[in-house]
Amino acid sequence: MSAGFRERLVIDSPRGELRDGAIRYLTMRPDALMGMFDRLPVPARHQALTALAASVAEFGGRSLAAYKASAPGDMAALVQTVIATSAELGWGVWAMTPRDGGGFDVTVTNSPFAAGLAAPSDGPACAPILGILTALATHVIPGGVVVAETSCAAQCGGAECRFTLS
Repeated sequence: MSAGFRERLVIDSPRGELRDGAIRYLTMRPDALMGMFDRLPVPARHQALTALAASVAEFGGRSLAAYKASAPGDMAALVQTVIATSAELGWGVWAMTPRDGGGFDVTVTNSPFAAGLAAPSDGPACAPILGILTALATHVIPGGVVVAETSCAAQCGGAECRFTLS
């Protein structure tokens, strides 16, 4: 992918759409989205965040498949596209570091999902990031994949959320 997300994004005001090719996007306030989770009882909140992560893994995975098709076999390009697109979507600044023995450590600075919750949260909040990392991991890590949010700014404060892909 040579063009960045913003260069590919088509804003079709007469239709009320934002598109990157066939993929439709929307913009909304993170506090409006995450405020829904603040209003749920704890068990329902955890279920809803788990469902959101699974949905993003599925549908975000379709976006990743389209990105991957544009540069087949170039996993580094796919990873860089995800990092760059995440920043352009307002999903924070991502850094991915290979782990000894395989997998990656991921640091997300300024997650809108963590920032959108009333802190401190009772659990990790970055379900959409977990979902897209789950989709990405299936492309860049052979075999079984486990993705976990190991530290969330909504739980412990600070500006960074941390994930592992193994």
